[in-house]
Amino acid sequence: MNTLPSEGSQPAFGNPIVDEKVLATAAAGGDERAFDQIMRRYNQRLFRLAVSIAGEASEAEDILQESYVRAFYRLSSYTGEGGLGAWLARIVRNEAIDRLRTHGSRKRHITLEADMFLQPDSPGLSGTARAEEILSSPEVAAERDDMKRILEGAIAQLPIQFRSVFMLREVEGLSVEETAEYLGIPAATVKTRDHRARGLLRTHLRAQMDESLAGAYRFLGSRCDALVAGVIARVRARVDG
Repeated sequence: MNTLPSEGSQPAFGNPIVDEKVLATAAAGGDERAFDQIMRRYNQRLFRLAVSIAGEASEAEDILQESYVRAFYRLSSYTGEGGLGAWLARIVRNEAIDRLRTHGSRKRHITLEADMFLQPDSPGLSGTARAEEILSSPEVAAERDDMKRILEGAIAQLPIQFRSVFMLREVEGLSVEETAEYLGIPAATVKTRDHRARGLLRTHLRAQMDESLAGAYRFLGSRCDALVAGVIARVRARVDG
């Protein structure tokens, strides 16, 4: 069974539960410590998945919080077959796609159709920014943080089916098989889309791309704490109500 170290802040209490089925069962039974641990274990990975579909960090946080609330009431259905992370990823994916379908007409940083997630690969990058102009900026050369923002902008311009694969494979570091499980697509499709995504980004970012990947779309520390607290509060309110 797949297990992961905690990716966000450490739980505020108790020793971590390693076995995912035991963890899910405890959380489903109302153990807040177990549910806290689940969220902290997968927060960054699932946030990166959400932002890869939604295209905006603020929207991704809303998606992640809503997905965790939904997941809490479905944890009893988790059988332990397949990773808990992949099980949660399906909920996040569905929530993100539903939001794109519902709010598709709203002005966004990127305009996407939710159905693109299931459509065949489409060529080319969207957007009007020219990477040559961005990379020639003296601020980019001077500050690594600026480079990270540029990298995130380039990733955001990828067609959605490429972006989701790239986010999980290259930014989050999942294997081909794990990415396929998270996205519900064949491993061969993961390889094809990942190769295409890297090619498109390389055209825009050249050598700076790989240098900044590790720091892109981080979701740790206070942001992780705030989301966990918000979800726990919402779950408590529903249970007490």
